[in-house]
Amino acid sequence: MCTLEGLAQRIADRAQATQVPDECLTVGLCGSQGSGKTTLTANLKVLLEERGLSVAALSLDDFYLPRNVREDLARTVHPLLTTRDVPGTHDIALALQVFADLPQDGRVSLPAFDKALDDRRPQSEWVQTPAPVHVILFEGWCVGAMPQSEEALSRPINALERDEDLHGTWRRYVNRALAQAYQPLFRQIDLLILLAAPGFDVVYRWRLEQENELRRSVAAQGGDASRLMSDAELERFVSHYERLTRHILSEMPARADIVVRLDAQRRKSMDPLASN
Repeated sequence: MCTLEGLAQRIADRAQATQVPDECLTVGLCGSQGSGKTTLTANLKVLLEERGLSVAALSLDDFYLPRNVREDLARTVHPLLTTRDVPGTHDIALALQVFADLPQDGRVSLPAFDKALDDRRPQSEWVQTPAPVHVILFEGWCVGAMPQSEEALSRPINALERDEDLHGTWRRYVNRALAQAYQPLFRQIDLLILLAAPGFDVVYRWRLEQENELRRSVAAQGGDASRLMSDAELERFVSHYERLTRHILSEMPARADIVVRLDAQRRKSMDPLASN
């Protein structure tokens, strides 16, 4: 079985064995929406700090391009780029700069994105973290992903692509961004962990559970839950990530350093064949 303590110890051992000046261990945590990667990252940070390591926890989500930039992409490239989170909607230059700064002496500003406003927070609100750090925990649904072949892009994978990306402009833009801009960032990863869902079909259910919990929380606080996505809107939203999620689940297990298999209830087990 996969244990949180075991994962933390493995990361700590690797970090302590490879410490050299001006370098730190970068751990990539890839997992589909609703897989629990954010919670896992937070728990690992606590356990690693208890082992005497300084840790910076980063989310790919906090590197979204500002809303006005994404709106310009939607006008000039494809309307589907209004929806953030696919490759091509992140500020990779900013991410690379943060990764370069964290092993150096000083204080590093960690970007923050406000999903309620759908825009980047002002820099005055970014968290300052002391550097250098021993470990970077970098989580995101497509962290470490590789691009698809041109042949794989030729046919729509779902109704969203069939009806709104008939000629493949959007998915080819996303794939090209993943191939060109994102790979230098993903090459920073020293240890890649995949939280592997049992299949894409369960991802919608997991994401729906998150949305329902958010509805309950907003309602309990007297907020307006009607602004949250309906079930139909959520299904369309998740469709943006189906292609790459299926690709990740197919190809990443063979090359990830650690594969944590999830069942439909998110119970975890380690894949011994893919733990290098």
